[in-house]
Amino acid sequence: MNKELIINAAPSGVEIALLEDKKLVELHHESGNPNFAVGDLYLGKVKKLIPGLNAAFVDVGFEKDAFLHYTDLSPYVRSILKFTQLAMHDKSPDGFDFSKFKNETEIVKTGKITEVLGGKPNILVQILKEPISSKGPRLSCEISLPGRFIVLTPFNDIVAVSKKIHSSEERKRLQKIVEAIKPPNFGVIVRTAAEGKKTAELHEDLTALVNTWKNIQENLKGSQAPQKILSEQTKTTSILRDLLNESFNRIVVNDKNIYTDAKSYIQKIAPEKQDIVTFYHNGAPIFDHYGVTRQVKASFGKTVNLDSGVYLVIEATEALHVIDVNSGYKSSSNNQEQNALASNLEAAAEIARQLRLRDLGGIIIIDFIDMKLPENKKTVFEAMEKFMGVDRAKHTILPISKFGLMQITRQRVKPEVTISVAEDCPACKGTGKIGASMLIVEDIEKNLQYLINHQHKGLTIRVHPILYAFLTKGFLTSRQWKWYFKFKKWVKLKADSNNHLTEYHFIDTNDEEIKL
Repeated sequence: MNKELIINAAPSGVEIALLEDKKLVELHHESGNPNFAVGDLYLGKVKKLIPGLNAAFVDVGFEKDAFLHYTDLSPYVRSILKFTQLAMHDKSPDGFDFSKFKNETEIVKTGKITEVLGGKPNILVQILKEPISSKGPRLSCEISLPGRFIVLTPFNDIVAVSKKIHSSEERKRLQKIVEAIKPPNFGVIVRTAAEGKKTAELHEDLTALVNTWKNIQENLKGSQAPQKILSEQTKTTSILRDLLNESFNRIVVNDKNIYTDAKSYIQKIAPEKQDIVTFYHNGAPIFDHYGVTRQVKASFGKTVNLDSGVYLVIEATEALHVIDVNSGYKSSSNNQEQNALASNLEAAAEIARQLRLRDLGGIIIIDFIDMKLPENKKTVFEAMEKFMGVDRAKHTILPISKFGLMQITRQRVKPEVTISVAEDCPACKGTGKIGASMLIVEDIEKNLQYLINHQHKGLTIRVHPILYAFLTKGFLTSRQWKWYFKFKKWVKLKADSNNHLTEYHFIDTNDEEIKL
């Protein structure tokens, strides 16, 4: 699978599109002043304890107090509280030696928030979820510092290896290496990207993260809550850190500063791949040039159309997201069960993409086309697990129920991506809505194929004169000729100034409009 990262820098912020085999699968937006991003570390002040919820509200500088539940405190929270106080009041020029720091006793899983945070102390916390809707950020005291190959977790001595590394020999090798180079009072989680890496590469990554922890310790000195202690890397760098692998074959940037940062970052973590970073300076917008804009227009909205005629209807409610799968007009065979299976498998692939693209979280209910055979339901369930295997967000998928519904829970750590793809209608001056104008030719061709497949002859398409000129421009290279070569039928075009720009009608041999 070829992966491309297209980065568009604009005055409002940075937009990042991830393409897999030319298909848009993730879209990220980083505002010019990103605050309270996942991974940021803050010195917070406990403001209020809620024994009924076994949680606390913590002031981290957001307009609403952040939420910290007992289960997110970390077993080593007493050590974190002690470390926070020591670092804040440390007078030594180089800071105290963390390797000699003595941990406090761990808390129990069934304890009470009042027993741990009873004095409403200042505490070092990490953003677990960004502010969503009317809610403030959600916090965690389980501090983790992610690197390219490892994740550093202070206050424990545990070494764990990613379960996605299947070779037991490789897992043992990595564990031995990390145990040998790991400093005291630090735990390490070995990431999947570490598979096959040498000791020097792991040690370099570990050293960089230990230095980051020293910076945190230094930043805490003399600080006053609420205060940001350390920012997560920029979205661009964090995506490179988490996604870069051998299948990543191009990174295109239209901003010199980001280009320089991305190139230097890749030179540091993967020198052999530094040439994949290119600077884009053509006249057309970068997202238009690489087809991202068109895919955004086609992929967002209530209805998502697939090539075969299958379409999805995606609805959002306060409690959950609902996705309805519809078969459309095209059938692959006369067997209804096989048609349902084929449509559901195609829909499953697109749904997995939509969850990543829109970053939908919480509960998702999918109403697949009814299937009678249990083995077909199992096939769709296994396919969905496979399609979502590349999703970095934690998720759980349940088998299709007897009502034909599939339930999915997906980790929600930031607001979902919502983009309006409707445009003001040029005929009614904005009182109605039409589909995106850049997709009009594809819509015409899709309906044309449907009519030809259903034996309609002598078709004429009535369009606006501007659209007529576009469709007939060029001899043997126009859309009209391309349709002739594709469908082996000549389709007449007629200009009608009464149509608005994106309006079109199919007319039969009796000069009557064909209703679609």
